[in-house]
This record gives sequence, C-alpha cells and structure tokens, in this order.
Amino acid sequence: MADRDVAALLDTEDAVGLAALVAAGQLRARELAEASIARIEERNPVLNAVVADRFDAALAEADAGPTGPLAGVPFLVKDLGCDVAGLPATRGSRLWLGHVAEHDSELARRYKAAGLLILGNTNSPELGKNASTEPLAHGATHNPWRTTHSTGGSSGGSAAAVAGGIVPAAHANDGGGSIRIPASSCGLFGLKPTRGRTPAWPAPGVGAYPMGIAHAVTRTVRDSAALLDVIAGPLTGDPYVAPVAPPEGSFVAALASAPETLRIGFGTVTPNGLEGHPAVLAAIERTAEVLRGLGHTVEEASPDIDGAAVSSAMSTIMGALSAVAIEDRLAELGRDLTDDDLEALTRVIHDGITKAPATDLARAHIAVEQVSRDVGRFHDTYDLWLSPTIAAPVPPLGYLDANDLQAMFTRAGAFAQFTGPFNATGQPAMSVPAGLDAEGLPFGVQFVGRMGAEATLLRLALRLEEAMPWPRLAPWPPAA
Repeated sequence: MADRDVAALLDTEDAVGLAALVAAGQLRARELAEASIARIEERNPVLNAVVADRFDAALAEADAGPTGPLAGVPFLVKDLGCDVAGLPATRGSRLWLGHVAEHDSELARRYKAAGLLILGNTNSPELGKNASTEPLAHGATHNPWRTTHSTGGSSGGSAAAVAGGIVPAAHANDGGGSIRIPASSCGLFGLKPTRGRTPAWPAPGVGAYPMGIAHAVTRTVRDSAALLDVIAGPLTGDPYVAPVAPPEGSFVAALASAPETLRIGFGTVTPNGLEGHPAVLAAIERTAEVLRGLGHTVEEASPDIDGAAVSSAMSTIMGALSAVAIEDRLAELGRDLTDDDLEALTRVIHDGITKAPATDLARAHIAVEQVSRDVGRFHDTYDLWLSPTIAAPVPPLGYLDANDLQAMFTRAGAFAQFTGPFNATGQPAMSVPAGLDAEGLPFGVQFVGRMGAEATLLRLALRLEEAMPWPRLAPWPPAA
C-alpha cells in the first residue's frame, strides 16, 4: 500500500479498524509503524507530545509478526506509570532525567502481548501534578486544536498525539482527572476505570491506587473497550481488585448488549461551588435532551460531596506517595535534594508532606471513605451522574504554570473539581466529547457510574457517539 494511503488510514481508522486490516493481510504492521513514525517526525516538532522513542525496537517487533487482538497497531505510553524496558522513565521531572527503565511494567507487558507496537513515551507534567502538560524537564505540549493552548494534564502528551493524528490511541492514567481533563481538552474519549481494574506494578498500588488508575485516551468508544479488555485484571497480591468484568465476558462484547434504561442526575456546579463555563452548561442541556430521546430519565440532582475535604485528603495521600518516590530517587543518586531538582509546586507539596504527622495520612484515608459513602447514597437513586468534565475553557499555555505558585493556588482549582472526587471514591468515570467553544477549542461532559459499571458507561458512550458524533481528529495543520 502506498505510503500516503497508509498515512490516510491513521486519520480514518481507529485502532480496532487498523488491527482488522493487519489481520486480514491488507496492511503490514511495518508499513503502519513507519507511517506513524513519519507522523511523529513531521508533527512532534509542533506538538512536543513524544519525548522519547524506540523506533528500531518497534519496527523489529513489527517484522517479527506481532500477534494479539490489536496486533500491528502503533501505540504510545505516557512517561509516568508505564515503564518500558530501554525507554527513559523520567516522570516528567528533572530529578529523574537519565533514568532508563530496566524492565517492562505489567501494563507494558500486556500492551505488547496484545500486539501493540510501542513507539515511545509521551510528555507528562512533573509527577502528574498539574492539569496542564508543560514540565521544565521536556517543555510544553501544544494542543493540536490550537498550539497556543494547553492539552490538559497530566496525560496531555498522549492526548496531543492521538488528537494530532500520530497514533489512534495512547496510554494514559488518572489520579485526579488526568485521563478525563486531557480528553476534554483535545476532543477525545477518556474513560477512567474502576479502582483496581488495571494493574499498577511495579508502582506500589497501596500508595497510588486509592486514587490513580491506568487506561487510555482514544478517538472512539470501541477502542477504549478493546484496550480495557487487554489490560484489565488483577495480579496476585494487588491491594485493590475491581468487581468482576461484565457478564458478556469482555467490554467489547458488552457494547453489543441492549442499552439499559438509566436514571441520570446532572449538575453544573462543582463540589466547591464553582459554576461551569456557559459553553459547557449549554452542552449539558443538549446532552440531557439527547439522553431523554434515547429513553433515559434525566433530572437535576447531584451527590453530596465535601469538596474541601476531598481536595485535602487527595493532596495528602498522593503527596505522601510522591515524597517516598522523591526520597528513593535521592537515595539512588546518593545525594540531597537541590533547588533545581523539582518544580516549585512539587517542592512545596514535598516539603509540606514530609513535615506532616502520620495522623494526617490516617485522617485523609478516613475522609476518602466518608466521601465514598456519601456518593454511594446518590447511586441508591441514580445510575449515573452527568456534569461538565472541567469547569473552565481550555487555558492558554502558561496559565497553569507549576513554577508560579500564586497562579497555581488561584487558578488550578477550576480544572479538577468535577473529576477529582471520583478518584477518591474509585468509581468509573468518562469524558465524552461535547463540542467546541467560541474559540474553536473542544470540551467534554463527564459521566460517573457505580463501582464496576464500566460496561454501562461504554454502552451509553457508544450510543452518544452515534447520536452526536464528534470529530476524531483536530485539523492539520493546527491553528496558531
């Protein structure tokens, strides 16, 4: 197949479609990988989405004849939470520059077993601690819809690569909205699975995974289901295990089941009292009307969430984990922390948590349990909650500057208030593309389900994808 035809397939086919072409012999894995590599070489200087590559290794894997349900599909993994042997694992931080992974994480092993061709790493803010992807270690990632603007964070490099036509899907993870916020900002579908659905190893699950969970950003709902199928399932000894998979046996199979008639509550005010942007509020109303047309009951109702308690608890728990990682890295390097090791926000969090008493961590876990019970009562009545994904428009680069503490303390709260509580509760939640604002930038709406309800969310998302289809890609070349 001619190179330009293969490149065109990166625009017109999703991961499932590309895998089908490879399986049918209509497309070779190597030519597909080469087309994606060419896209990286062409577009990454504009986007800065990919920060390290393993092109030769991926091409060798393509030539060896990959097998699996997604065999031959080019893929990228975030430079945080998914180690790939031989690739840098910098966590978006200057402190980890020069660190190279010696072994595949369990996620990387499962991706490779599915036949995915991992081409490299995508950019992440330092230790994932920003809703925008602009670390000092690697520079800012630019939104393919408008290069002056943020991609969201912390999976912003992956979102830019997918929306920018480099790969059809990419690994992402979410500890406070880090799948959903970039998905919303780049016009993609982003599902955060139930706590314990996907593995953390070798990361310490007991520290990170009360909050964080790995999955992907995708252009289509079926790609999200297919990728979840290949990575879902616990390892022996995991501290958290998700409820069983759907009765159909897989998330892809569950998409074909008849959709349920759902009772959906919706809200437009964050737990901290912040009203969503007018464009998103209008999208909530439009989405509610589409849902009613699909036979669902939709009414205004929101879970009772103490936003301040959730934010404080999450900051303490995740700050404690990052403090351990920082101290372990310093021990590995055999030196003390210097002023150039960490960005200002990370340093403030680190200094604060290392001085806090152990009782603060215990109280944070108690607060997480309380909000989980509070939200659980909402789901006694409602199957899903609908809200904006983020309360504010996609910001310009520099608006969320992790080295400007005043800016972070006054501005950052608008970007995770709708998403963060459901990392505390562990429930599955997804961002579904819902249109463009007046500036031509995407935004999404969020749906939250009961624990273990990914199949319900995916089935609903598929019906919304059919009823209110979204652009799969940003236009190229992007707007400046």
